[in-house]
Amino acid sequence: MIKIILSIIFVIICIALSAIILLQEGKSQGLGAIGGMADTYWGKNKGRSMEGNLEKFTKYGAVLFFVLSLVLNIL
Repeated sequence: MIKIILSIIFVIICIALSAIILLQEGKSQGLGAIGGMADTYWGKNKGRSMEGNLEKFTKYGAVLFFVLSLVLNIL
């Protein structure tokens, strides 16, 4: 029973992680001759922006994905 529940959670995390990764902008975006994103307001407050939240959720989702894959492999 636990394996089925963990498998369902694992699939949901896989789909969510794929969607979050596709929503993110490329790292080369904003790198222009002017100096890029580092000098702008959004570059300084990236942690509070939507892009910063997506990166944070990607990190947590990847860790959760890794842990769940190990647990499912052990079970």
